[in-house]
Amino acid sequence: MSNKKGLWKYLLIYAVAVSVLVLLDLWLKLWSVEHLMGQASRSLIPGVLGLTFHRNPGIAFGMFRNLEYGQWILSGIVALLLLAVSWYYTRIPFGRREDRKYWALRIPAILIAAGGAGNLIDRITLGYVRDMLMFEFINFPIFNLADAYVVAGCFMGLFVSLFVIKDIP
Repeated sequence: MSNKKGLWKYLLIYAVAVSVLVLLDLWLKLWSVEHLMGQASRSLIPGVLGLTFHRNPGIAFGMFRNLEYGQWILSGIVALLLLAVSWYYTRIPFGRREDRKYWALRIPAILIAAGGAGNLIDRITLGYVRDMLMFEFINFPIFNLADAYVVAGCFMGLFVSLFVIKDIP
């Protein structure tokens, strides 16, 4: 397989995977508006995970919610990070049999990009991010599926880069 053809294959996988994850996130956000907004919290897994609806005008833990032009600044930063993750994805080796181990780096990039894109869409179209998931066993901020993608992708990428792949590009 030529390098150019191989790159396009991996870019297509990236685009489809990110799109599917973003659509799942947006569907859950829409569902939460229709079924949770203005309602009491619901228990999804009793004592562990619950559902509620919350508008988050800031970022993680509601930080920067009162920042003037905050949504546009945050949107610009997220857009730049999405470009950086996408650029990094194209730099992950591919094409040779020994390059298959690098899938462990592709998956975190896909998760991070999907999470960033899902929240960016909310931020640009609504001016806030729709959150709906809450841990019931600890006092933890309400979050959404996109947030979970980003956190899982970051932890997975960190784990892979520290313990699995020693020759990271």
